[in-house]
Amino acid sequence: MFTAFLIKYAEIGIKGKNRYLFEDALVQQIKYALKKCEGEFKIHKTQGRIFVDALTEFDFDETVENLQKVFGISGICPVVSMEDEGFEKLCENVLKYIDDVYPDKNMTFKVHARRARKNFPKDSMTINMEMGEAILKAYPEMHVDVHKPEMLLNIEIREKIYIYSMIIPGPGGMPVGTGGKAMLLLSGGIDSPVAGYMIAKRGVKIDAVYFHAPPYTSDRAKQKVVDLARLVSKYTGPIYLHVINFTDIQLYIYENCPHEELTIIMRRYMMRIAETIAKQTDCLGLITGESIGQVASQTMASLVATNEVCELPVYRPLIGFDKQEIVEISEKIGTFETSILPYEDCCTIFVAKHPVTKPNVKVIRKHEQNLEEKIDELVKTALETDELIVVS
Repeated sequence: MFTAFLIKYAEIGIKGKNRYLFEDALVQQIKYALKKCEGEFKIHKTQGRIFVDALTEFDFDETVENLQKVFGISGICPVVSMEDEGFEKLCENVLKYIDDVYPDKNMTFKVHARRARKNFPKDSMTINMEMGEAILKAYPEMHVDVHKPEMLLNIEIREKIYIYSMIIPGPGGMPVGTGGKAMLLLSGGIDSPVAGYMIAKRGVKIDAVYFHAPPYTSDRAKQKVVDLARLVSKYTGPIYLHVINFTDIQLYIYENCPHEELTIIMRRYMMRIAETIAKQTDCLGLITGESIGQVASQTMASLVATNEVCELPVYRPLIGFDKQEIVEISEKIGTFETSILPYEDCCTIFVAKHPVTKPNVKVIRKHEQNLEEKIDELVKTALETDELIVVS
């Protein structure tokens, strides 16, 4: 029965003179999302509204599911649209709408009309009163409640007339691409996909880098990361995933540095490599899934040691979250079941028995001097053998 969707947004509405740029970006993201759906759609803006009109038959559930993955949408309103054929015809369509959508009519309601097209013969207040009267006459079991109605019936008078009462929650945030681009350090764990999702929700386009360590990590571990990137890309759009062979670098660090500092030094070289790729691809920062105190490499002192090698800002959206909060988001976005598959990433293979939790940056730098003979060449080789996978 529904022939269109009214797309509601929140933050975009306070963007002032730049609002149209964010609206245009949202329209493009909606178009991209609906390419995956059956049916043809027309997406258009009109007077502070974005409408998705169905031009052919479509799958309602599939369409809503894809719209719910578009950042920037705060609400999705299934709409019945009609041409302006007079107020009596509008009443007929409203009563049919109520009959179709609400089999149980023992409820309170309120009519909220908005006359954006001023040549309609009745003003908004008159429409509210006369439509309310028609509803009460047709369905005496219904009652008016102007403060907290169980059904808020919206009627928008535009080029067409739109009738709707339901609001399906959207993901919120800002349209992807309006906030620049950043490089996500993506592992096979729970945290990093959630971090990518959360930064993308603020309008940031996501690229990603994964550090692979064959034969210590299997092809299944690599495929797991590709699968995670694909799940995140449902929200972010296509992700350019850089797969870096990190084995020789890890072994060299393992052979030449104190074992309690392995994780920190390896992490510092991951950040160096990720930043090099980020700068080459016009990213404005790095993204990690770190949370204070979750593991030894995520204490405040460890984060200072990691940050020290970076010029670009490092965004850590999970920094104050506990594990359960992160797990709940991963379940919501559909990455949790993949993240817990038992394929190790390169971080866990070379973990020390007693990793340092309060690394001294000066000491770390001194021990990195043990690597000077070969490390630059190993990093150069890792970058030159970067495997790029476009995930969508």
